[in-house]
Amino acid sequence: MSSNSLSFWEDSGNGRTGIMAWLTTTDHKRIGLMYMYVILAMFIAGLCLGLAIRLELIAPGRTIMDAQTYNTVFTLHGVIMIFIVVIPSIPAAIGNLVLPIQLGAEDVAFPRLNLFSWYLYIGGTLLALVSLFTGGGAPDTGWTFYVPFSEFTTTNVSVAVIAVFILGFSSILTGLNFITTIHRLRAPGMTWTKIPLFTWSLYATGWIQVLATPVLGITVLLIFAERVLGVGLFDPNKGGDPILYQHLFWIYSHPAVYIMILPAMGVVSDIIPVFARKPIFGYKTIAFSSLMIAFAGSLVWAHHMFTSGMSDTAVLIFSLLTFVVAIPSAIKVFNWTATLYKGSITVDPPLLYALGFIFLFSVGGLTGLILGSAGTDIHVHDTYFVVSHFHYVIFGGTGFGMFAAAHYWLPKYYGRMYNKTVAKVAFYILFIGFNLLYFPLFIIGLEGMPRRYYDYLPQYQEGHVISTVGSWILAVGVIIMLVNLIRGFTKGEELKGRNPWGAATLEWTIPTPPPLLNFDKEPDTSRKPYDFQGVTPDE
Repeated sequence: MSSNSLSFWEDSGNGRTGIMAWLTTTDHKRIGLMYMYVILAMFIAGLCLGLAIRLELIAPGRTIMDAQTYNTVFTLHGVIMIFIVVIPSIPAAIGNLVLPIQLGAEDVAFPRLNLFSWYLYIGGTLLALVSLFTGGGAPDTGWTFYVPFSEFTTTNVSVAVIAVFILGFSSILTGLNFITTIHRLRAPGMTWTKIPLFTWSLYATGWIQVLATPVLGITVLLIFAERVLGVGLFDPNKGGDPILYQHLFWIYSHPAVYIMILPAMGVVSDIIPVFARKPIFGYKTIAFSSLMIAFAGSLVWAHHMFTSGMSDTAVLIFSLLTFVVAIPSAIKVFNWTATLYKGSITVDPPLLYALGFIFLFSVGGLTGLILGSAGTDIHVHDTYFVVSHFHYVIFGGTGFGMFAAAHYWLPKYYGRMYNKTVAKVAFYILFIGFNLLYFPLFIIGLEGMPRRYYDYLPQYQEGHVISTVGSWILAVGVIIMLVNLIRGFTKGEELKGRNPWGAATLEWTIPTPPPLLNFDKEPDTSRKPYDFQGVTPDE
């Protein structure tokens, strides 16, 4: 038996066994799983912090923590969820698992750099955790680290921003690796019009990671320099300008939203045609719209700053560009809906999460247009309306996209199937809890409830109570989903074939679990990625 006949679980490829086989591996599949395990642990930690925030806000005044602790908790929740969970979730974890195989490649272009990216991610994560227990205690600035407060606070912001810098470096290297892989390692016959749409989304994401993330790195280093060296870049007392920080931060952080959401859109684009049993509607349009979102999304950062004193001309331009970004996103939603139209639909868990994504992302996107219009943004800026919009896009979008990807692809790598009925029950509980948690925040935001406040007027309590109850329901859904997945992949029924869903992309043509070098023979690239003729699910 050749080494490539063994699954990647049995052969590490580096001659080592046990934990060292994983810590020294250059196999993209093992690296993807290592990302996923850490992301899962940090997601649970971030979820617990979010539940603590909601419990504190169930009533006015102190409930379970004081104001300083509250500031620390929502800062940690934001930093963990944004920089450690959401940004690397689909690109680094699912992307590493799936992208090379979809291209017909044996691995990514730079396997050792891929492992180094993971170590940078681990280093940044550990440093972020260290910042909680050293110096002046956990940061309390919010995940945006806004100056001048992030300069003057006595909490441990310096260590936290260095952690973000290291995490950003990991993101850059992952994007660079994926771009090179897509350009250089496609199998013979894998033309640009045969690349699956999930890989297209990672290609667009990779360019944002490479071009926008360095701006974040520079910005957080400037905070560090100002705190440690006293450089007067942002401090008005030293001739600095706090608005400069806002520009630098959002030049990265708005494109970062698309680092989070574009891969989820790619997941949905791959899942919907499989469960509708028909080719994707408008393949080239969806692929091109990913690139357009990446490009146009990098030009709209200042719509976060309409209340900062910008000129009317700048407000007009950035508001217009914000509405332009909505066009390629709307194209995707239209094409997904058109793909489902008159399809032979099979309602399996991956499709449910994909449909949940479409609904929740659409709510988030449409409310984003309210924030992109300067007139309405003035009224809801820095209210809970923004909190709700953000979570509908990021949790409802990227979170549900990640859940869809896990239910769709992970059985291939573990060789076992979860309980589909339990997965559906978990989805409905999660979906109900999500909307009960975040939709009331739209209403109290419109009524004027400011975000990040530890205390509030009694008139907002009803909305907060409903939201907190929703958080409990959502947590139950998440627990059921995760327990079902973990139990399925450890003790579930073994897959009898290679292709349980009847998909037509290359990752479903190889053995289950995949062999070490992915392909036993030259991959067949003659079939288009969504041509289901002659392809049926393995029983």
